[in-house]
Amino acid sequence: MRDILITRHVSSTANSLMAYSVLALIATLLYLGSAQAALPRAIGGQEIPSLAPMLEEVTPAVVNIATEGRVRVRQNPLFADPFFRRFFKMPDQPLERKTQSLGSGVIVDAQRGLVLTNNHVIANAVQITVTLRDGRHFDAEIVGSDPETDVAVIKVPAENLTDIAAADSDDLRVGDFVVAIGNPFGLGQTVTSGIVSALSRSGLGIEGYEDFIQTDASINQGNSGGALVNLRGELVGINTAIFSRGGGNIGIGFAIPINLALQITEQLLDKGMVERGFIGVQVQDLNADLAQAFGINNQKGAIVNSVLPDSPAQDAGLQPGDIITSINSKPVKTAADVRNHIGLLPVGEEVLFEILRDGSKKELKTRVSASMELKFAEGRLDPRFEGMALGDIEEDHPHYGKIKGVIITEIQRGTRAWSAGLRKGDIITSVNHEPVADLQSFLQLVDKVENALLFRVIRGDAAAFLVIK
Repeated sequence: MRDILITRHVSSTANSLMAYSVLALIATLLYLGSAQAALPRAIGGQEIPSLAPMLEEVTPAVVNIATEGRVRVRQNPLFADPFFRRFFKMPDQPLERKTQSLGSGVIVDAQRGLVLTNNHVIANAVQITVTLRDGRHFDAEIVGSDPETDVAVIKVPAENLTDIAAADSDDLRVGDFVVAIGNPFGLGQTVTSGIVSALSRSGLGIEGYEDFIQTDASINQGNSGGALVNLRGELVGINTAIFSRGGGNIGIGFAIPINLALQITEQLLDKGMVERGFIGVQVQDLNADLAQAFGINNQKGAIVNSVLPDSPAQDAGLQPGDIITSINSKPVKTAADVRNHIGLLPVGEEVLFEILRDGSKKELKTRVSASMELKFAEGRLDPRFEGMALGDIEEDHPHYGKIKGVIITEIQRGTRAWSAGLRKGDIITSVNHEPVADLQSFLQLVDKVENALLFRVIRGDAAAFLVIK
C-alpha cells in the first residue's frame, strides 16, 4: 500500500522523467532481443551444447495423468448404529469420498499403448485421463500394478504415439547427468536436470522393496511416474518420491531403476500379478558387537539366524551363523538388503550368495521360489502357532496394497492361537509394537521370543490387540 500511495503523489515533472525512462527501457530491451536472436548457434565451427534436440525427441513420450477415485470414509462404529443416529438426529454420512490426483507417465511401448507410472498415482482410481504433449486426451485402463515397488502399467489407444527407448540402468554411475521430465504441481510438462547423486538407496520406508536411484534433478509433487533420462534420451528410471520436510524439492529425489520397472511390467503383462522371490532364510543386521564376536572386522552384512526346512536356503547349504556379504554380486550391508535383493528377483532365477563362515569366504547357489505359505505344524517352529497357517496378502484381497502384514489362512478350533482370539482371515500388522511387512519379517519378529506376543490384528474394518502365550 505504501508504494501505491507514493506513486499516486509524484509530481508532473517526475511523471515526464518516468515516461522517458520507460521508453529508454523498451528501446534497450528491443535491442537486446534483436542481438539475442542473432547469437550464433555455433562457435568456431562447434555447436553450442544444448539438451533441446534430445528433449524434442523424448518429451512427446511423457504424459500427464489425471485421476478421479473413491475411497471409503472411516467412521466411528457408533455412527453406524441406527438407534444412536436417531437419538442424536444425525444426518446420513457418506460412506465414500471422491479423490483427485495429478501425476505423470512414460510411454514405453507405442505399438501397444503401454504407459509406465507409479502405483500411488492411479491407486483407487475409477477414471484415468492421459494427456499427451500435443494436447490429445485418452481414457486409460489399468493393466496391472504392484504397490510393493510402486510400479503400475496403464494402457491407452495406440494412435500415433511416441515411446522412449530404455537404457540399462545397471550401467548408471554416480555423477552421470540425468534429466527429469514430468508434470510438477500441475503446471504442465517441465524439464529439470541434475546428476545421479547415489545408487541402490534402500531402507527409506517409502516402498516395500527399495533400490532407488537418487538424483538432485528437481522432482516435485506431480512428477511421480515421470521419466528420468540420460543425455542420450534413454529412459533410466521412473520418478517416484522426494525427500523433503516441507513438500518441495531440496535436491534429494528418488527414481525406480528402469530395469526393475520393466521386470515388474513383464510380470504384470504375463501373469497380471507379481510373484515375490522367496528363499526361506531369517537374517539380522551385523553390528559392531556381533562382528567382534564372529571375529571379523567388517560390519557390513547380514547374519543368518535360522533357515526354514525344505526351503531354497536349506538346499543352498546356508546355515545359522553364516554372514551374507553379497547376493548376485550386489553388496549386502543390512538385513533389509537381503529382503530387497531376493524379493525383487523373478521366481526361478538363480541366486549366488557370497558368505563368510568361520572366517572363510564361500559361494552358495540356489534358485528363488515363489513366496510360500507357512504352516506352523507339528510344533516344528513354535507350539503357540500349531494348527495355524499364514501367508502374504494376495492381490485379490481388499486390503492388498493398503496395509502391510500377514494373513491367517487356516486355524484349527481349540488351539492356543484360536483360544487367544485369532481367526481365519485376520491380518497381523505388528508383533510387540514392531510392524510386520510380510511373512519373512513376521518370522524374524516371533523367532526365539519365549515371552507373550502382542499382536495387532485387522479384522474387516476393525482393529484389536491380542496376546498369545
